Amino acid sequence: MIWLTWRQFRGSAAMTAAVLVVLTTALALTGPDLASRYSAGIAACTRDSSCDRFFDRFFGDYDLPFLAVSLVVLLLPALIGLFWGAPLITRELEAGTHLLVWNQSITRGRWLAVKLGLTGLVAVAAACLCGLAVTWWSAPLDKSAAPELALMAPLVFGARGIVPMGYAAFAFVLGVTVGMLVRRTLAAMALTLALFTVIQIAMPLLVRPHLMPPVTSVFELSKTNVDGIGINRDETQFVHIVLESAVPGHAGAWVLSSDFVDPSGRTIAGSGTEGAVRTSTTSGPCAPPGAGAGAGAGAGMEGCLVEVNRLGYRQRATYQPLERFWPFQWIETGIYALLTAVLTWFCFWWVRRRLS
Repeated sequence: MIWLTWRQFRGSAAMTAAVLVVLTTALALTGPDLASRYSAGIAACTRDSSCDRFFDRFFGDYDLPFLAVSLVVLLLPALIGLFWGAPLITRELEAGTHLLVWNQSITRGRWLAVKLGLTGLVAVAAACLCGLAVTWWSAPLDKSAAPELALMAPLVFGARGIVPMGYAAFAFVLGVTVGMLVRRTLAAMALTLALFTVIQIAMPLLVRPHLMPPVTSVFELSKTNVDGIGINRDETQFVHIVLESAVPGHAGAWVLSSDFVDPSGRTIAGSGTEGAVRTSTTSGPCAPPGAGAGAGAGAGMEGCLVEVNRLGYRQRATYQPLERFWPFQWIETGIYALLTAVLTWFCFWWVRRRLS
């Protein structure tokens, strides 16, 4: 039975192995140079007391490879469910070959166990190798990325660490389950892809933010959490503050919400990540360079932020800190492992009681 299953599966396994060899070889050859460039750049910019420009330039040089390898890891579990899981049992049911096997003293449970065990282990191993290799290679870039592509960001989190193993195992068994119920290969593949996509979207939106209680804090405004300042120079004299999806002192944090609050702590109505502060824009720190008179006139963005902070305006943010990356990885992998176990139990129950 193991030999027969391997004969049916070896073509897909060989193709996947070839792709992984090419990917890991490319990462192994370029990874050390990437890490050395990052270390040298950090050492140089630390002496100058400012690394913001280095981070932007360094990440900009590798943004396309960064997105490409992350996309490979994100797509691999879906492809496993689509091309390995969904057809695994369905093609047997369509061709009727399962009945021949069952008449050769092979029990239904053993037949399913060999198919799930052999193919599932290869799927998990492939996702593990791919995920860990990309995590190792992209470590310098993860430290340099903008907040929306930081390590805890939803699109990046799912392409790092050990969660790709959980995704792959779940996608594979989901495909097998759908195939048993639908009994048509193309329909099973389409339904598997749709269900897996919905679950992968729901996880970061509805579940992951609450795996651990998020932290809510109030921060002064600075270059770290302010994306830009706009000055209204008419008689209303407002300074418009646009908040960044980041919080001071917690680099790489996943910001779930960020609000602009007034001195009393109330969210400025309708502001969201943008707020307006009424202060002089013709003189003083928030005046354009060269405008007005007096000490501190035209002090630039930093001087204007000092003035806005003096007036009592702040950022109130709810976030998951970067330190929770690995706890989240283990918890989410455990959730997918539990879902996989439930679907596996259902497959055995279905093949013994209902499938014919």
